[in-house]
Amino acid sequence: MELKGKRILIVDDEEDLCEILQYNLSNEDYQTEIAHSAEEALKRPLGNFDLILLDVMMGPMSGFKFADKLRKDLKLDIPVIFLTAKDTENDILTGFSLGADDYISKPFSVNELTARVKAVLKRSYIEKVESKTILQFNGIDLDTVRKRLIINDERVELTKKEYEILRVLLENQSKVFSREDLLMRIWGQDVIVTERTVDVNITRLRTKLGQYGSCLKNKTGYGYFFEF
Repeated sequence: MELKGKRILIVDDEEDLCEILQYNLSNEDYQTEIAHSAEEALKRPLGNFDLILLDVMMGPMSGFKFADKLRKDLKLDIPVIFLTAKDTENDILTGFSLGADDYISKPFSVNELTARVKAVLKRSYIEKVESKTILQFNGIDLDTVRKRLIINDERVELTKKEYEILRVLLENQSKVFSREDLLMRIWGQDVIVTERTVDVNITRLRTKLGQYGSCLKNKTGYGYFFEF
């Protein structure tokens, strides 16, 4: 299970703590970004993150209000770990009722936090895999057990790499993957291929997707993503 490269958003108004967390999480090979308020965090493409570390005691919008908005208004199920000095039973219950995946009381050790981050990311990955044996989007059915693609009830033959690219993009809709990201995820470090290889596979995949080919998009200078 590959957790390296997972994207984590740190939302906390304590600048020193944010820098410490960013430094240590980066050393664990996570990609991290910082927002010093819930309002600032809401301006980010939240769907691109794999985990949010969220302080409760912020203003004017608290972490609890942000989490409520994340779940109810934005309909995002990104794992959330609350970071807070509020550790009463009611506070903890409030956090979990808002869909928190974990709750860490300040002060905490960096080792404890990184261990909990790893545990939540692993659990989230397993739940996502188990719930998505067939990825369905409009007329597209990608069977991740039989490794086959069905479009409008007709089977479409894919190469192994085309299938793996499509699966990554469908499992992470609207998330942009650079060519380097795709090379690392699908070809791995031990195989020497150029970024052009990704472009060639994407072009073939667009053709095979037919009417859905336009959903496989390119953000110039950034990479590829899938979006209806």
